[in-house]
Amino acid sequence: MDIKAYIDSGILELYVTGQLSEQENQEVYELMQQYPEILDEVLAIEAALIKLGASVSPGVSKTTIQLIKQQLEFTSESSKVVQLPKSRTNWFTYTGWAAALIAGVGLLWTVNQNKQLEIQLSDADLENAYLETQIEDAKTDLAAKENLLNILRDKDIISVPLGGQGNFANSYAKVYWNKADNSIYLDAQGLPDAPEGKVWQVWSLTLNPLTPTSLGTIEDFNSDENKIFTIANANESEAFGITLEPAGGSESPTMEQLHTLGVVAP
Repeated sequence: MDIKAYIDSGILELYVTGQLSEQENQEVYELMQQYPEILDEVLAIEAALIKLGASVSPGVSKTTIQLIKQQLEFTSESSKVVQLPKSRTNWFTYTGWAAALIAGVGLLWTVNQNKQLEIQLSDADLENAYLETQIEDAKTDLAAKENLLNILRDKDIISVPLGGQGNFANSYAKVYWNKADNSIYLDAQGLPDAPEGKVWQVWSLTLNPLTPTSLGTIEDFNSDENKIFTIANANESEAFGITLEPAGGSESPTMEQLHTLGVVAP
């Protein structure tokens, strides 16, 4: 776009004085946002009109007129002035004030549009920041999932399915035990949210004699989305079980609340 030709076309003066259609006003406004040179020219035109309105305002004193005459070296002897009848209406003055008023209204409209533009830009910045955060979170989540998949696919990982027990036949879970670093990865997707005042507790078991060892409680179970938890386990486990216990956990499992149990394959 030839910005200079557009400015020289006179359309900006019509825009400032409110002579354009609504569609034409919108086109000029959009160009003002796109080209700083056009915005600067509009502001300059508005400033000039305001200055013009002030310069033609009524109230020029006789003293000022006399000073002007002196500067022009007019004297009563050298010149004869023919007095013309005063016009009842000073149309030039009124036109100046009208132009200033129109310019003022145009300036207020422009300021308002600029404020709306600032708000839109601010909203866009917030949306972009939120989107960037989501992208980073997605990248982090993807990296964590890929790392977990690599761990679960390790040939040295022992997989132990935990089936539902008694009245909790619909419950299930799975333990992935890495003996090399004494850790287990518990997939507890098959357990319901713990009721208020209750907590899931994981147990390592030896079978002969039956000896349970607590591996801790899952305090953030309800709020965790993927329901996969990392738990330390340095025991020679022969089985794993999960019970529902009072908040804080129990020293020994409540067998009536044994939801899942699984034996490590020999």
